[in-house]
Amino acid sequence: MSATADHAEERTNPAGRLGFQPGQVVQEIGYDDDVDQELRQTIEEAVEGDLMDEDYDDVADAVVLWFRDDDGDLTDALVDATTYIEEGGAILLLTPKTGRSGYVEPSDISEAATTAGLTASKSVSVGKDWSGSRLATPKAAKSKR
Repeated sequence: MSATADHAEERTNPAGRLGFQPGQVVQEIGYDDDVDQELRQTIEEAVEGDLMDEDYDDVADAVVLWFRDDDGDLTDALVDATTYIEEGGAILLLTPKTGRSGYVEPSDISEAATTAGLTASKSVSVGKDWSGSRLATPKAAKSKR
């Protein structure tokens, strides 16, 4: 019975659907006034701790990257984000949904992720204004660097 309850919670809790787990260190990049505070709170609840800001200078288990079309080069932002995470870690790329200010084309996300050496494993709606793409660093590619 608890397995069913856990599965139901994963469907309704975006942080759970995206793989955040208790004890993980999660660094947040690109925070601004427009971010989804409810999503931030669910991630903090899932990891049972605060999100680390851009000044955090240790290795994180995952990175939450809020990115808008006018934030610069997405490939550069993704490459920079990979320097903050553990081998095999994930980047949750959050972009505004279609029709919202700062919207990023899915083809741009796919191209930037590929160029940065990341693989997209999951894309999900994470709020009324934001979409999330879970990008993973391949362990084998990371260890060759």
